[in-house]
Formats: sequence, C-alpha cells, structure tokens
Amino acid sequence: MLQLDREATRAALEWGPLIEALRAMFREGCESPVRHHHDFAVPGEADGTLLLMPAWVPGRYLGVKLATVVPGNGARDLPAVMASYMLNDARTGEMAALIDGGELTARRTAAASALAADYLAREDARHLVIAGTGRLSVNLAAAHAAVRPLSRITVWGRDIDKAKAVAGEISEELDILANAVADLEPAVREADIVSCATLSQVPLVQGAWLKPGCHVDLVGAFKPTMRESDDEAVSRARVFVDTRGGAVKEGGDIVQALASGALTEAAIEGDLFDLARGVRPVLRQDEDITLFKSVGAALEDLAGAILAYETASAGQSGVSTSPHVLPVM
Repeated sequence: MLQLDREATRAALEWGPLIEALRAMFREGCESPVRHHHDFAVPGEADGTLLLMPAWVPGRYLGVKLATVVPGNGARDLPAVMASYMLNDARTGEMAALIDGGELTARRTAAASALAADYLAREDARHLVIAGTGRLSVNLAAAHAAVRPLSRITVWGRDIDKAKAVAGEISEELDILANAVADLEPAVREADIVSCATLSQVPLVQGAWLKPGCHVDLVGAFKPTMRESDDEAVSRARVFVDTRGGAVKEGGDIVQALASGALTEAAIEGDLFDLARGVRPVLRQDEDITLFKSVGAALEDLAGAILAYETASAGQSGVSTSPHVLPVM
C-alpha cells in the first residue's frame, strides 16, 4: 500500500492529466451513493460534521473520502476542513493507497471547474478574475490556465493583503501577470472568466456587471444558505452544473434562484455528465454568458485518487527514497 502526503499527492496530480481523468470518469461513470453527513459534539463549541463520500468502479477501484468540518478549528490555527482518502482494489477489497484528502479535494475541485470552462468559456478567454483568497485560489488559477490562454489574472478578497499574497503566489507559480484589487465590480466588468471560491452568504457577482461572452465559475456557496451570484447573473446566463442532483439540493446559487423563479430546473442545460458524453453540445455563441455551479462529487475524488495512485505506482522505483511517498505495511 502507498501513503501519499500532501506533496506527493500534488506531484501526482498535474493539471492536464487530472482534467482528462475527470473528463473520462464523467463520460464513463461510476457507482456513487449519496454522501453521508453526521454531526458530532465538540464539548464547549459548535458541533463538527463528519462526511463520508464513497464511490467505485466495479472490478477496478473503490474508495471513500473521510472529511471532518470543525468550525472551532479557526481558534486553534487549524484548517476547519481536514480529509483523507482511502483507495481499495474493488475486486479483493485490499487497500491500495491512503491519500492526502485536503490536497486531493483542492485539486480535483479546481480541475472540475477547468473541465467545465473547457466546454463553456470562450476559446480566446484571457482575463481571469478570482474572488476569494483561500486554498483554492491558486489552484483555480493554475487549472484554468491549463485550458485557456490566460494572460492576466485579477484577485479580489475582503482582505486586500491576503489578495496581494495570493496574486504574488500566482505570478510566481504560473508566470502570468496577477494583481490584487480592492473593488470587485470593475474587475468583473472586464473579465472573460470569473471564478468564485468563497463562503459568502450574500451575492458577490452581480449580473449587471457581466459582459457578453463572460463565463462564471461558482465553486463556493456549498450550502443552500450561501450565495456568490445574484438572480440576474443566473437569469442572464446559460446554466450548467457539475451534478444535477447535488446542485439543486446543495448549491445556494442554484437553490435560491430556483426558489425565486429566476431559474427553473428545466433551464439547467446540462451537467458534466452531459458535457463529457456530448449529450448536449454547447454550440456556444460569442455573446453567450455561461455559468457553472460546482458542489463537488465523490466521482471526482475517485478519479483523482486513481490517477494519484497509478502515477505514484508507475514511479515506485523511487518510492523508497522519497520522504513523501511511503510504502505502508
């Protein structure tokens, strides 16, 4: 069995192969039950949440992500979300790998957005605006840059210093001009792609700001009470989601737009299954505004875990000398 820590997981999940692994998994499909939610008490503070996300490809691999969300971790200078991924042989049940779940989640989430943009964003999209300064921000920039010829990246966050730090990291990692701004509206008005990864409870991106041809990528707002775009943004756009079942139940941008009447389920043009299988060709016009809402799926974790395991296994001759890829007995 292999154990992949954060650095080994990152090294095994390069953007091009990861995006293609997700495309293949959405095209071919897998078994993916509804994820389990369990609250657990943390004495003296808010309850934590345990999430179990299983998925399998019959006869090949099965896996489960175990994630915890502990709101009180902020006071301990620890991430609120922690996760690990266990990958098994689906024929024997034998454990194949234990993979860093946080890095796997961050990279597969950004790769899913890039996969959607590969179908929905204009081919000549060059200016990316990122709203949010968390762990996903740099990943989203790198993933989108893998599918579109980006030449300019703008970062907005409520804390301008954090936005500057993220912009600096993006510039260093991608060798693309990135800058931070304190005002989101002017940046969005010029954007070819707007990618949001926040925990906002209120709309950040206004539909009135979107120029013709813009693609909106909504990654945060993973609860029905959260929201990153307003009704006008949804109603002006051609709407796509990662999975229909998840988006209409959990994604605040979709749930609230359905409730207000700004969107109907029938108006959701497709999900990543449809796009990957060519069920509904997008036939994008230059002036079309497109919107993609992601809530995450166990299928994406499984695709990434298989890629990480097979990539690391292919280099097993170096496993014993690497401090990041460890054989576990």
